[in-house]
Amino acid sequence: MSGHFIVNTLTGVVPDTADAMQTAVLEDALKQVGFIPNMYANMVNVPGVLSTYLHGYGAFRQHSDFSPAEQEVVFLAISRENDCKYCTAAHSMLADRYSKVPTPVLAAIRAGTPLPDAKLAALFAFTQELVRNAGKVPKAVADAFLAAGYTDRDALQVVLAAAVKTLSNYTNHLFQTAVDEAFAAYAVS
Repeated sequence: MSGHFIVNTLTGVVPDTADAMQTAVLEDALKQVGFIPNMYANMVNVPGVLSTYLHGYGAFRQHSDFSPAEQEVVFLAISRENDCKYCTAAHSMLADRYSKVPTPVLAAIRAGTPLPDAKLAALFAFTQELVRNAGKVPKAVADAFLAAGYTDRDALQVVLAAAVKTLSNYTNHLFQTAVDEAFAAYAVS
């Protein structure tokens, strides 16, 4: 037994078992990613959870000023800080295959060692401290974030990403979500 609460009366919802509200949200998810990840099947037990996640995730991806690589660094920082193995695997795959996160940076994030890129290191540290301290980022970390070229608006974008990842990270903890085959090569222990 893991020592923390795990849902035991809910299972992943698939299109064949979904009610009308769940079906609508799953159809939106399918359009966005092309398959229903295990995490989405769990989240849609409460359609508002998955719907809110998809909306916030899309807004962050489409409207933040962060590059795709910076977006993955933010998502990985949050997922690592929250110890979400599912999201760490998923975002590691995205970082490696699609978002062009430099290989040494991704390796450092996954190993928990200092990032070899100063700007991405400042972004990673700011994001982790924001999550770790419930939005109260130490001044020195915030100063380094701003000195690296990020802005107050970027800080608020990190808040959006943290909200989105809180939905997914916490759901994955409650369900002990199994890593999908698409992300399996990036699984962490």
